[in-house]
Amino acid sequence: MNNIIKTEWLKIKSYRAFWWVIGITALSYPGINYIFYTGYLELTKNKDAKGQLAKALIGNPFAFPEVFHTAAYFSSFFVFIPGIVVIMLITNEYNFKTHRQNIIDGWSRKQFLTGKLFDVAFITVLISVIFFIVAMAIGLNNTPADVTDKFSQVKYVGLFGLQTFSQLSIAFLIGFIIRRSFIALSVFVFYFLILENIAEKILRFKANDIGRFFPLEISDRMIPIVAFLGKFDEKGYQKAVDAIGMHVILTLIVTAIVWLVCYTINKRRDL
Repeated sequence: MNNIIKTEWLKIKSYRAFWWVIGITALSYPGINYIFYTGYLELTKNKDAKGQLAKALIGNPFAFPEVFHTAAYFSSFFVFIPGIVVIMLITNEYNFKTHRQNIIDGWSRKQFLTGKLFDVAFITVLISVIFFIVAMAIGLNNTPADVTDKFSQVKYVGLFGLQTFSQLSIAFLIGFIIRRSFIALSVFVFYFLILENIAEKILRFKANDIGRFFPLEISDRMIPIVAFLGKFDEKGYQKAVDAIGMHVILTLIVTAIVWLVCYTINKRRDL
């Protein structure tokens, strides 16, 4: 196992595109949260009745403990960015025939795929650390000293990590099946940004919300809409919060199926 991890790390360490994409992700998380934070300040900065009413209704979603939920929700918009690098990592193995070289060097097919699983897990941890740092920085900058329950919603760090791993696993599956980087990236971006979103919105109203069982939507619903927006539909928001546990289980099942499919295909596929 140590040899697999070391080999995969050497591949990642020298891959410039990987670090460029991670850098973009590291900028996108504070960027998207800063945009919404600026909007919040603009809405609540006025001392008139309108500004005070807005502040009373919204509260401070960028202070502890709510910041973990808020930052997770907004940051989740950009999970597709590290998904791109996951696809590039696996398709490069086929483009440059390095997967064959690993087998020639004595790896089993299972070991090769386990190395890719390590890549996805490593990227997930890296992305989750970036998210945690962003959430902590925002929270520390906005939380009054008398707040005592700063970490009561820290569960959203774990939920964000699970969501990221699940969706990166789906990205990996697409790249693993298609094997051609441009086509795989096109399919992933189209499905992630357009197809599933449109289908889910249509089915929400036309078919009793059956779109909630789509692969990406399942993990998306582990992180409900931010609490201050939930105040416009408190019943619907509470329903979404209550369903988090179910979606955690479904996400674990979907992710396990994704990797089971990958290992099965890898076992039977021609090199």
